[in-house]
Amino acid sequence: MTVVCRESYSSQSVPLSYRRNQDGTIEVSKEESNHAFSSLAQTFRTVFLPQGYPESVSEDYLAYQIWDTIQAFCSSITGTLATQAMLKGVGVGDVTATAAAATITWLLKDGTGMCGRIVFAWYQGSSLDCDAKRWRLFADILNDAAICIELISPLFPYYFTAIACVSGVLKSIVGVAGGATRAALTLHQARRNNMADVSAKDGSQETLVNLAALVVGLLITPMVSGNPLLTWFLFFLFTFFHLYANYRAVTCVVMNTLNQARLHIILKEYLTTGFLHILSPAEANAREPVLRRLPRPLEVNLGAQFGQLCKKWSDMEQCASSSSNEKYWLGLDRRTGFINILLHHDCTSQDIIKACFQAEIIIINTENEGVISQYFYSRGDDPDRYTKGDQLPADASWKVVRLSGLMAESLYPNFALELRNTGWVIGHTLLGTNEWRAEWSMSGIPEGKSFKSL
Repeated sequence: MTVVCRESYSSQSVPLSYRRNQDGTIEVSKEESNHAFSSLAQTFRTVFLPQGYPESVSEDYLAYQIWDTIQAFCSSITGTLATQAMLKGVGVGDVTATAAAATITWLLKDGTGMCGRIVFAWYQGSSLDCDAKRWRLFADILNDAAICIELISPLFPYYFTAIACVSGVLKSIVGVAGGATRAALTLHQARRNNMADVSAKDGSQETLVNLAALVVGLLITPMVSGNPLLTWFLFFLFTFFHLYANYRAVTCVVMNTLNQARLHIILKEYLTTGFLHILSPAEANAREPVLRRLPRPLEVNLGAQFGQLCKKWSDMEQCASSSSNEKYWLGLDRRTGFINILLHHDCTSQDIIKACFQAEIIIINTENEGVISQYFYSRGDDPDRYTKGDQLPADASWKVVRLSGLMAESLYPNFALELRNTGWVIGHTLLGTNEWRAEWSMSGIPEGKSFKSL
C-alpha cells in the first residue's frame, strides 16, 4: 500500500495516514502509538485546551496555566474555610440568630461590595491593561487579605457586619482587577484571533480545579469544624502556596507589547550599552517588577491637557521652539515631577511611542546625569549650540526638552526597527494614554472650528 496523505489535528495529536490499496480504495490508519494513552490525552486536550494548541497560543501559555491552576486550587480551599467562618458569623448554629438579621447582614455586605466595584473600576480601570501582571498579583494578595478578615470575623460578633462589609469591598476589587487582567492576559495568549476559545477553555480548567477543591473541601470541613488551630494552619499553608503560585504565574508571562515600565527598561539598556543592545521581550519581562511600580524620578503624563503644559503665551512659545515633532508637544515640570505630553488629534501609535521615547530619555538623563550630553559629544557635536537660540529660554528644563527631542529624532527610526526585529509589537501599545487630544497653532485657530473642519 502507498501512503498518499498524512495529516494531524495539531502538532500534539497522533498523525493519520491515508493509504491507497491495490483495488483503488483509500483507507485511513493512525501511526504507531500507545492508542489508549494517546486517545485519553487527545480527549483531554480537546476538552481543556484551546483548539490548535500549542500553535494557537503564546509560548508562555502552558507554564502560566499550570501555576494558575495551582493558585486557583489553593484559593478555593481557603475560600471554603472563610465560608464556614462567615456562616458561623451570621448565626448558623445559633438558636438566638434570626433569618432577617442574617439577610440584612448579607445584603449590606453585597451592597458595599457593589459600591466598591464601581468606585475601583472608575478610579483604576484604565491602568489595568497597562500593568496587567502587577494588578493580577495585587488582586490575589487582596483576595487573601479578604479571606483572612472573614476568618477572624466570628471573633468579633458585635462588629461582624462592619467586618463583612470590608471583606465585601475587598472582594469586589478583586473581582474587577482579577477579571480585567484575566481578559488582558487572555488577549496576549490568543494568537489566532481565538480569544473566546482561550477564555472558554480557561473557564473549563478553572471549573475542573474548583470541582477538585470542592471534594477536598468536603473532606476537610468536618476536620476543621471547632478546631481553630487546624483552620489557621491550613489557611497559612494554602495562602503561602497561593501567593507563590501567583508570583510564578505572572513572572512567567512574556508580554511583547510596550508599557511604561518595559519601555524604560529597554531604553535604559539601549542607552547605557551605546545603542547596541535591544532587550528581547523575555529579557525585559524578566526585569519588570510585579510587586511594585518601577521606581522612576519623573512620571509621564501621556495625553495631558493643554492647560497642564501651557499656562501663558510664553509657555506656548517655549513648547514650539523646543519641539521637533508636529504631532506632540512635551514639557518638563520639575516642581510636580511630571513630564506632560500634549498629543495632537492626528497622532498615531508611532507618534505616541516616539513621545514616550523622548520622555524616557529625559528620565534616564535624570537618573544618570550626562546621558544626553554624552550622546552629542560622541558624535563630535556640541549640545550647547542647539540651545542658544533667541526663542529658547535659559531654563535648564527646556534645554533638556530641546536636546532630548533632537536625540529622539535621530535615534528613534533605528530603535523602532530593532524593536520589531527583536520580537516587539509596536502596532499598538499599553503606555497608558489619556484621551485628551488637541489642535494648536501659533497664529491662532478660528472660533467655532472643529477637529474635522481643521
